[in-house]
Order: sequence, then structure tokens, then C-alpha cells
Amino acid sequence: MSELHQNQDATKRGKLGKFLGLFAIAASLFATGAQAQLLETAFNEQVVMVPAAAGNAAIELETTVFRPTGDGPFPIVIMNHGKALGNPRNQSRDRFVVLSREFVKRGYAVVIPMRKGFSKSSGEYVDPGCNMTAHGNQQAEDLQSTVAWLQTQAWADSEHMIVAGQSYGGLTALAFGTQQVPGVRALINFAGGLKMHGGSCRWEQSLVDAFAAYGGQSRLPSLWFYGQNDNHFGPELASRLYQAYTQAGGQAQLVAFGPFKKDAHGMSASRDGVQIWWPETERFLRQVGMPTETVFALADEVKIPEVEYASIDNLDAIPYLRGNAREQYRVFLSKTGRRAFAVSPTGAWSWAEEGDDPVYQALSDCQKHSSEPCRLYAVDNHVVWANEAQPVTASANPVAAPTAAITGP
Repeated sequence: MSELHQNQDATKRGKLGKFLGLFAIAASLFATGAQAQLLETAFNEQVVMVPAAAGNAAIELETTVFRPTGDGPFPIVIMNHGKALGNPRNQSRDRFVVLSREFVKRGYAVVIPMRKGFSKSSGEYVDPGCNMTAHGNQQAEDLQSTVAWLQTQAWADSEHMIVAGQSYGGLTALAFGTQQVPGVRALINFAGGLKMHGGSCRWEQSLVDAFAAYGGQSRLPSLWFYGQNDNHFGPELASRLYQAYTQAGGQAQLVAFGPFKKDAHGMSASRDGVQIWWPETERFLRQVGMPTETVFALADEVKIPEVEYASIDNLDAIPYLRGNAREQYRVFLSKTGRRAFAVSPTGAWSWAEEGDDPVYQALSDCQKHSSEPCRLYAVDNHVVWANEAQPVTASANPVAAPTAAITGP
């Protein structure tokens, strides 16, 4: 049993400081030196361990925070992650860079907790089997701890919060909506649900039952996004979920958009998806009295040199590559979506396509195979390498699960 949380082919409120810098990341080696942790300086990214509980045991939730420059208080978006295939403990920290960027530049702080048993959060993941209602309720417990922590933070406006989620995180957000937590104004559901793989579980009907249960208990307005070619929850199932929720008394606006790339399930993770979800989200936020005006102008993630080091298709110009690595660069060139290629003096390399941020994915995966810093060589259709220059830096997200190829020296 499992469920994919991203597409596999694949920021005026309070006292805000003035943002003048370019959009960049500070890259630093940690632990063994073979891993890279890349943090968004423009987003003031922090990774904090939020105190929580599992029964009588004290645990901590690995939580990413993006927020504007300044003291706040800032309205809050709590964004909830999905579940990748395999052991939740092996799942990387979710960051939702594309979505976070849109909210942070409009003055929001985005808080992304990894729930019990996921990534570096302590505690154990609990699997209620085919009981989808229990799945959502179990996951929503950790959000109470997140809200309690936010209420202690001077920068957080805990009276103006939106709870959102993608896939399993969408199910979590709707379940949390039944708890009537003060300060939570609305819910946003990006392709919410949980798909079971194999076995005899009638998971679709169990999911419909869960949505009916949540709709009968929630009084919060919600906005939903489901695409035509969602490989997890197609239009028919999405309609059943919506009908079950609203007929039970839940307030929901369903945006049933058309096909999106190879799998609409990952729409919220793509820069191209912003044109689908942000206009509807902007209208929705206005309806619930939340801010929507842009207060920061963020520059592009990667600065393209005025004079490029080489043409994008010049395989001989790429430094450090050995063996069949240039053939993999040919494969990279065949990709038509958002793409990035990274290299290291040790001979390590990686490319990534699509997902929440292929730039980070390429850098992060390359760094796993190198004792020296990896650098970007190419992004989209441009060579961003500069000989004898400082390492190129860019925006990042390690959990988008784009198509990628990785090798060591």
C-alpha cells in the first residue's frame, strides 16, 4: 500500500521588511560532506524541530518554514505533504518551493511539517489500513502540534491561517478542518486522497466515505483542485468525493481543470501549474478575508550569463565528465520540460526534469556522489556555467521526484 505525492515525470500584512536581494540559495555541506543542504535565502528558510506528542511520548516534527523578511506577524499557510512509495522514513523533507514562492511574495509564511514517521520526524507512521477516515484523522493530529507551536512564534499571525495539502496532505487538511481550530480560515485541497496499491481494499469507496465524514463535521470553506488526467484520482472519483463532502454539509469549490502534462496529480508542484491554481486561489482568499497583493518582487531562480560559456548542445565543452556521462547529457538534451544538469570536479553528475524544482534535484543528487561541491552546468536551454567562477546557485526542492539520472565519478 502506498500513494505517490508528486508528479513522477516531473509571497500585505503586518510589518514587512524590504526585500532587495536576488533570489538565491546558500549551499553548505553538512554531516559527512557528501550531502548538500541548500536553503533559500530569499525565503528566509529555516528547518526547525517542532515539539509534538505520540501518545505519552514526546516527539519532534521536522518542519520547513519559509517567510518574508521582517518581524511580521505574517498570515500562515500550513502546507501538508503526500506519501511517496515505500517506507515513510525514507521520504525526503518536503518544501513545496513553487507554491511557497507564490505565498511568500504575498506576505505569507509557509510552514511545512513532516508528520510522524516521515523523513527526520520522530515517532512512527501509523497505517490504519483500508480505513481512509482514520488515515486522515491520524495524520491531522500532528497539525494541532504545529498550530500550538505557531501560537508561540511572534512572527506568526495564528489568527489568520490557511491549511492546505497535496494528495495525502489534502486528505490531512480536510480531516483537520473538522477540528474547528480558532484562527484557521479555510482549506485548500490539491488532489487530496490516498490510493491503495494491491490487495482487496475498496479504497475508492472508503475514500468517499471519509470525505462524507469530514464534510459533515467541517464548517470551513474549502477550495479543491483535481485534473482530468490525474493518475490517482480521476474526474469520476473526484466528482464522487466532492458530492459526498458537499451533500454531507461541507463547503467546497471544485476546480476540475483539464489535462496537465503527463499527470495532473503533480500540477501544484510545477511552475506551469501556477497559472491554473493561483487565479482561483486568489479569488478564494479574497472571499475568506485573506491578503492577495504582491509585496515582494522575487527575481528569477537562475541568472543566465550575458555571454554563455558554450552552446547548450556542445558536449565537448562540459567539464569533468568521464566515461558514458556525455551520453547521459544527450539524454538530458532530449527532455523538453524544466530541466537542469549539474557536475562536480570529482566527476559526479546528475540531471533532472520537471517536478517542483529540477535545479535543486540535480544539485542534490549530484552532491550525494561527490566530496566536492556540485555546480549547475545547464538549466533549461541555457548553459549557466562560468569558468573560474563561484558556484552557480538557484532555487531548490529535493522532494519533487522529477525524472532524473544520477551517477558517481
